[in-house]
Amino acid sequence: MLEAQAHDRLKRLLQAAAGSPWPHHLTLTRLVARSLRRQDHSLFPLCSAGDRPWLLSLLVPLTLSDQPVALLSSQALRQRLLRQEWPQLTAAGLGRPLWQGTTTPPGPGLWLLDPPELVQVWRTGQLGDHQLVCAEAEELEPMLRGAQSLRLNPPDWDALALARPGLAAPLLTLHERLSRRLLNRPLGRDQRLAIAPEDEAPLRLLLRDQQPLPAPWQAWLDSGGDDWTGWAVVDPRLLQWSWERQPLRPLRSLGGLLQGRGTILAGNWLPERRRLDDLGLHHPVVVPLGDAPGRDPLPVYVPPGQPLPNHPGYPEHLLAQARRLILGQGGVTIVLVEDHGLRHWLASALAAEFGRRVDHEQTAPESNGVICCRWSWWLEQHTCLPGAIQLLVGPLPIASMEDPLTAARVDALRRQGRDWFRELLLPEALERLQRGVEPLRDQGFGRLALLDGRVRGRRWGQRVLEALDPWQPLEQLRPA
Repeated sequence: MLEAQAHDRLKRLLQAAAGSPWPHHLTLTRLVARSLRRQDHSLFPLCSAGDRPWLLSLLVPLTLSDQPVALLSSQALRQRLLRQEWPQLTAAGLGRPLWQGTTTPPGPGLWLLDPPELVQVWRTGQLGDHQLVCAEAEELEPMLRGAQSLRLNPPDWDALALARPGLAAPLLTLHERLSRRLLNRPLGRDQRLAIAPEDEAPLRLLLRDQQPLPAPWQAWLDSGGDDWTGWAVVDPRLLQWSWERQPLRPLRSLGGLLQGRGTILAGNWLPERRRLDDLGLHHPVVVPLGDAPGRDPLPVYVPPGQPLPNHPGYPEHLLAQARRLILGQGGVTIVLVEDHGLRHWLASALAAEFGRRVDHEQTAPESNGVICCRWSWWLEQHTCLPGAIQLLVGPLPIASMEDPLTAARVDALRRQGRDWFRELLLPEALERLQRGVEPLRDQGFGRLALLDGRVRGRRWGQRVLEALDPWQPLEQLRPA
């Protein structure tokens, strides 16, 4: 039986490698083997996901199974697998044929696909009966959404006018009208502006009877409806803009990718029933695998009476608390602020106080350095940094409604009468918070400061603290 084989081979592999501190290796490998054999939908929410210490446990059953399996991975995870885990498996005699690219493998084996490749092979019918495995479940939707992204650049308008000379004049008129509307609007922090359906309707009406259209126009025309949204990416220096479109629910736009297909999703996430339905997962097997019992609680500093992030005095409050927390610390401090303007202001103010110790998104800090960064940067780069002595979280990582994609996803839930904050924004923020603090837990030392008044001042703030369990309140600050 596959479960017994995977258990035995992984056990010997771990013994030869002097073991691993993660406590659920054998459990995970048996569950993955069971899912492969049954070809069902299985979800494994895993805690210690900082550097994915469980990846070997996921891979061993894939090398032993005689089922065709496609492993979806980002380019970063693929490089790690090819450099670390796969040579280790090959040396242990577990090397299975490994295929890459978009050509269907000629025989059973493990097929490595990045998100754009998966979208391509699915749309061309080459995926066949391969079961799908993803070790980055927390990034599944963003990866597939980005893989389906469409972009119209300024030269594409000229190419369409050349391909359809009869449309040249109305295309120019529509482009000028859109340009006036977009370039006269104030830009957000990331220079993206939402394009309403009524603004793009005249262009769709014009192109409706002109099929087939040259790329990428045909794909753009096919990406209509309520399941897609679009925005302009404005270059204010050149007074030009590009048009980008992405699906709101990327798995649904792939037309039943997971239906009738064995699927294994593992990662650090919070699967909720409504979200599973949106993913197209019905009656999945969900087995959370946490950390070892008795794990030390994380010290968390949440001072009472903090202002809300939209309060005029919040920046000064954040600076005062950060200064107090950094003072006397001998290790690296990470300051997490997503807002571009607030982050750069805070980095400048801290640099005026602490000098060259303060950096902005640098991977080579001083021994007592302070790094101000975005959440995405920290999640991608923390393995390249020395262990942080503390994490200072400014505003909670709740997606901004200024982001056109976030606004469109919220509007879609609002039209269905659903609680868009507790079903979408809050769960995604808690996932990001959990992933952000995991490096502190893995290294066994460090403290967390939550400098957002909503943790204490909103009813849902208790969910933030529950997501950090186990934790203990840090009442007094002392130098490290």
